[in-house]
Amino acid sequence: MELELGGAPAAADLIKDVGEATFMQDVVEASQEVPIIVDFWAPWCGPCKTLGPALEAAVTEAGGKVRMVKVNVDENQMIAGQLQVQSIPTVYAFWQGQPVDGFQGAVPQSEIKEFVSRVAALAGDGGGGLAEAIAAADEMLEAGAIDDAAQTYAAILEEDPDNAAAFGGLARAHIAKGNVDEAEAVLNGAPAAISDAPELEAVRAQIELARQAENAGPVTDLRAAVDANPDDHQSRFDLAVALNASGDVQGAVDELLELFRRDRDWNDAAAKAQLFTIFDALDAKDPIALTGRRKLSSMIFV
Repeated sequence: MELELGGAPAAADLIKDVGEATFMQDVVEASQEVPIIVDFWAPWCGPCKTLGPALEAAVTEAGGKVRMVKVNVDENQMIAGQLQVQSIPTVYAFWQGQPVDGFQGAVPQSEIKEFVSRVAALAGDGGGGLAEAIAAADEMLEAGAIDDAAQTYAAILEEDPDNAAAFGGLARAHIAKGNVDEAEAVLNGAPAAISDAPELEAVRAQIELARQAENAGPVTDLRAAVDANPDDHQSRFDLAVALNASGDVQGAVDELLELFRRDRDWNDAAAKAQLFTIFDALDAKDPIALTGRRKLSSMIFV
């Protein structure tokens, strides 16, 4: 296939056939960096022959903001079963290790383009004219200069009222000062157009964890309860909450992974939901989030 010259990825890099051996690498892990669309198809499926090329065209047009893999269900029945693919064509979108969107059956070209655009937008636009100011404010917040960071985020919002990163940063500054209610008020004041932006979703997860921390039990007592009865799922879950509240995020993730291993369906899959909340609250490239997502995905897909 001929390479494109304008810096855009070649189609061969954007669209590939994937099987069970590389699904983790090419979908779950790859979706940490760029959204991945998964097309479940079969050679005998008539609608697949129309949908597949239309999806490929829309993905190619997106210019690298999203990638696509094709999974032949006849050759990869285990993956299809794990993702509960009951009819084809079925399309899923993966972002940061988990399915976040999708549809079944043939759909019009306009809906295909809208779907691909929506999925491509998950990763953001990669910056903008205020990117340096956002980065500077983030550094201030990380260094503990909370008030200076908050003022910078507020100034950015005066210039760009729809800046999701600035809204998220301002809310995080309130959380850093222990003002969870104010952080929630900031998010509630965000324009509807950016209400689902990843930056705001991350802060919502941080707010949820902060609320949990207010009612967290003593780590020592909960650890003793789990040691006395490893199948005391509620105590293990509460221990994870307490560990996260104390700053031991890795310890919390480890306990939740163990709970998921023991009983993934306990309390309506509470361990999985709590893990996603923790991962969402962390930076996408945080080693705890990356490793934790990989371990959870390996439990789900193996």
